[in-house]
Amino acid sequence: MSENLTLPRHLYVHVPLCRSKCAYCGFYSGATCSSSIPEHGVTLGLIRQAEGWLRRDLPAAALDTLYIGGGTPTVLGGGLPLLVASIARSFGLTEGAEVTVEANPDSLDARLVRMLPSAGVTRVSLGVQSFEEEELRALKRPHDTGQAKRCADEVLSAGLEISVDLMCGIPGQTLESWERSLGCAIELGCGHLSVYPLSLEEGTPLADQVEAGHVVLPTDDEVATMLEHAAVALASAGLARYEVASFARSGCESRHNTAYWTGAEYLGVGPSAHGMLSVRTAEALGVAKATNRTARVRYSVPADVCEGLESDPPLELEHLSADEVLREDAMLGMRMAAGITDELAAMAGATGALSELEDDGLVMHIEGRWRMNPSRWLLGNEVFGRIWLRDRV
Repeated sequence: MSENLTLPRHLYVHVPLCRSKCAYCGFYSGATCSSSIPEHGVTLGLIRQAEGWLRRDLPAAALDTLYIGGGTPTVLGGGLPLLVASIARSFGLTEGAEVTVEANPDSLDARLVRMLPSAGVTRVSLGVQSFEEEELRALKRPHDTGQAKRCADEVLSAGLEISVDLMCGIPGQTLESWERSLGCAIELGCGHLSVYPLSLEEGTPLADQVEAGHVVLPTDDEVATMLEHAAVALASAGLARYEVASFARSGCESRHNTAYWTGAEYLGVGPSAHGMLSVRTAEALGVAKATNRTARVRYSVPADVCEGLESDPPLELEHLSADEVLREDAMLGMRMAAGITDELAAMAGATGALSELEDDGLVMHIEGRWRMNPSRWLLGNEVFGRIWLRDRV
């Protein structure tokens, strides 16, 4: 056993099932009606795989965050609280731990909502995407506006925090309909919103329809205007941007996602899940051998509903050098409104690139930290890319 090392304090679990596939979705999942493994088998497989990490040569550390994503975790029904409670009992949770489950309005009913708090859930991330009926149909979402509103009310009534996902750039969407969706989310009392543009994933039905000319999307300029309006509307409602696509009331920021953006180690469980470990942790767990070049190891579980649910699945590894780790931390850190320190920028060799970006008006240097210019978030990819591809200075 390696001295002072423990298992990571952040755990992600991927539930690989959906009731149906949305037209735009490129994430790994299978429709429940076509899966070769029933929902209860998925639940037990995920529990066994998670607990498999506890049998390795590192002591467990109580989890600071647990995130159940997908897919659609709520299609597990009563298996979802069982999954959360089993992992919480096996690993332990720190006092005040954040435990999030993703949910879709069509599979989250009042009975299931009432079961979540006693299982340890503190937060629900609700995949709404839009509060407009025509836009939901264009995305082939399996819920309607009424279901989304009822679910949000039930989650808040149960004493749980709620995050809502909203998407812009949807076929048929206008600035006016986008503002109505934002207004609905604000009126419901959501403490956290994730706001992002539609991304066409190759091979999805929506991408094929757009390529064939059967569906027309809003223009890039129209999408940019929607995102700018969202930032203003949400700030006025008390939801501050703390990450490029994330807005929250004070104290409602996603601690799990913040762990990703700040280089924390985390475990990933379930088909297509990813995890990230320091090389010392990876070696102690028997995942990878330490080398002079490797500083961090990222792994992925097979994207297969059978192989990816094995107790000890084969892992695909990516080795990152110390230089790559520092550049990645600097790049991801700039996604945060808080930015990065002068020290990290210098260690990552990004000071020169950031100075050029400051000259271009894209970033700011304030009190020893580099931050995005609040008025230039739409050009974030330019900033992130130039940090990653920078020359050493």
